[in-house]
Amino acid sequence: MSIIEIKVPNLPESVQSATVATWHLKAGDAVKREQNLVDLETDKVMLEVPAIADGILKEVRIASGATVKAGDIIGILEEGEAAAAPAAKSEAPKAAATSDDGQSPAVRKLLAELNLSAGTITGSGKGGRLTVEDVKAASEKQKAAPVAATSTAPKAAEPATPAARRVSGSREEQRVPMTRIRARIAERLVEAQATAAMLTTFNEVDLKAVGDLRSKYKDGFEKAHGVKLGFMSFFVRAAIEALKKYPAVNASIDGTDVVYHSYYDVGVAVSTERGLVVPILRDADTLSFGDIEKSISDLGVKARNNKLTMDDLTGGTFSITNGGVFGSMMSTPILNPPQAAILGMHGIFDRPIAVNGEVKIRPMMYLALTYDHRLIDGREAVLFLRMIKDSLEDPARLLLNL
Repeated sequence: MSIIEIKVPNLPESVQSATVATWHLKAGDAVKREQNLVDLETDKVMLEVPAIADGILKEVRIASGATVKAGDIIGILEEGEAAAAPAAKSEAPKAAATSDDGQSPAVRKLLAELNLSAGTITGSGKGGRLTVEDVKAASEKQKAAPVAATSTAPKAAEPATPAARRVSGSREEQRVPMTRIRARIAERLVEAQATAAMLTTFNEVDLKAVGDLRSKYKDGFEKAHGVKLGFMSFFVRAAIEALKKYPAVNASIDGTDVVYHSYYDVGVAVSTERGLVVPILRDADTLSFGDIEKSISDLGVKARNNKLTMDDLTGGTFSITNGGVFGSMMSTPILNPPQAAILGMHGIFDRPIAVNGEVKIRPMMYLALTYDHRLIDGREAVLFLRMIKDSLEDPARLLLNL
């Protein structure tokens, strides 16, 4: 049997290091070729490290939470058949279950402090022995899970909410390290506020015409394109037409130069458990309504499954963020540097408005355009937003390029 070193793969350009996020297997586990061994988190994307052969994971050299660089050896894989591995694994917990003996002093001390038994924890160390990390993980799991009282004198149930904890007098705190992507998002947001002269202008749009169009053609659209007709495709198309008329909104600042882009790569913000990411619709001006909806759906699935690549996130000349999916009524979006503007969508609410001298109830949305005042004047920003409003209130303009 040959020994294979598990190494950190080449990292994306501009990424210097990664964090070992999660090992999906532990030492002694059987491994299948192409099986994902470990997730590496960078400040932009999540990378998977698959096994290049069948065998046994002999050693985990770098634990979760550690910082690594390209080429670092993080584990050892022993190539070959792994038929005997399950039998060997099944005996390890039994040995550990007999007593706390055989554990290291540090583990025994921690078990005593946390009032835990080694027999209730599966060890990931050599021969099934417990590690300090195993004990800590078991303790955290026990705290998180609702466990029934086992003593003859039952204890009061742990309050389920912060408010309940305050009533009971408990003031617990939990400190966890910030993820790399969250730290990077924070860094870029602060950078945007420190380097750009951000200003936000607002307008409102009557979405009755768009709603009627969607209701009329939604079934035929889904049958033809295999995806539902949403609002985003209308907003993307309306934004592109406005960007063509006001090129400064699609530009960026590089030092003392202004870079005007002849292409339209539109970023669409997606909220995930790891933070906000902005995958890019490349050459969005060449995409049909169906292409836009399918692309947004595919990028959203990839984002939520941590499958986005650097190419999905790199570049972008303009961004759209939709707080309306969470019920937001109004907000002031923050720029995504080096872009010069970002469009904020919000919730659709029925409101009374004046239509041809009469009061009507219409589905209304507030729009917000945050822009870099160093490059875009207020006049351009207002007219840009007004053009989006006009396109959405009369969707035929999008087909006629008006």
